[in-house]
Amino acid sequence: MDEVKALVEDIKKGQVKPIYFLMGEEPYYIDKISDFIEDNVLDEAEKGFNQMVLYGRDVTIEDIVSNAKRYPMMAERQVVIVKEAQDLSRTIEKLADYATNPQPTTVLVVNYKYKKIDKRKALYKAINKHGGVVFEGKKLYENQVPDWIRKVLKGNGYDISPKAAQMLVEFLGTDLSKVNNELNKLKIVLPQGTQITPEHIEQNIGISKDFNNFELRKAVGERDIIKSQRIAKYFGDNPKDNPMVVTVSLLFNFFSQLLHLHGMSDKNPRSVASALAVNPYFVNEYLIAARNYPMKKVSEVIALLREFDVKSKGVGANAVPQGDLLKELLVRIMG
Repeated sequence: MDEVKALVEDIKKGQVKPIYFLMGEEPYYIDKISDFIEDNVLDEAEKGFNQMVLYGRDVTIEDIVSNAKRYPMMAERQVVIVKEAQDLSRTIEKLADYATNPQPTTVLVVNYKYKKIDKRKALYKAINKHGGVVFEGKKLYENQVPDWIRKVLKGNGYDISPKAAQMLVEFLGTDLSKVNNELNKLKIVLPQGTQITPEHIEQNIGISKDFNNFELRKAVGERDIIKSQRIAKYFGDNPKDNPMVVTVSLLFNFFSQLLHLHGMSDKNPRSVASALAVNPYFVNEYLIAARNYPMKKVSEVIALLREFDVKSKGVGANAVPQGDLLKELLVRIMG
């Protein structure tokens, strides 16, 4: 992320701001920036007297301000890091007075995860006006995460196949911290220069390369009844790792994209990739599925998926095992 790189580069150059207010729905970059400041602004000899970590649940805004206003000991500056500051959401605006006149020898870092301050109010305006930084970590959409994975790995000397990246996203979701933890495991066991494949994912993370939602979607698109039923049986045998509600959601998104595809006049692969926000590598799967499912059938399947979404949550199908429910759904989709 360019904004994060710019912040880090400024800190490396000694261009440190008096306040870093780190907020937003995506905690990954909040942690990255905060950890970098914690590790790099002061040297080890200075940290003992001049670096402190506070937690929102244990302090008040007055406590934070009191610590921020004190002078460093035998150092140019001190660092005050407030973690879990979202616990102070009801009183956070009180920090505006300090932000209007921040202590120049203090670096105050506020980790305000999963929430945002109101940009129309005094705190946000004061931080921006008086030399501080407000950083907002925004959640990536699911279709943006594979590219994020590729960029992270490229920066560390690795590559990854599109299918392998998609497997990670479908198994781990959009939580970048969770995804990064799994990437770190791969980097430990695989040498630099490796292109990470589905086989690597299966061997080292435990995600089956053959029995996953990605392969199920492909089988459904190809109207491959045998393969889809094999995957459904595997899901039924491993329900905790393959909850039906997730599978139904993925199939719903897939058929919604097919409906969009049917409405497109330009079905050039590049145009399709852009319009559906999918990796060009997977466009052919969508084109095959569109040929196998005319628009009328796609509309019927979407209605069917709404019905089974309710059933997968236990409404009207309490006694039916999830695996059997999925098998019935697939038969009706491809029937």
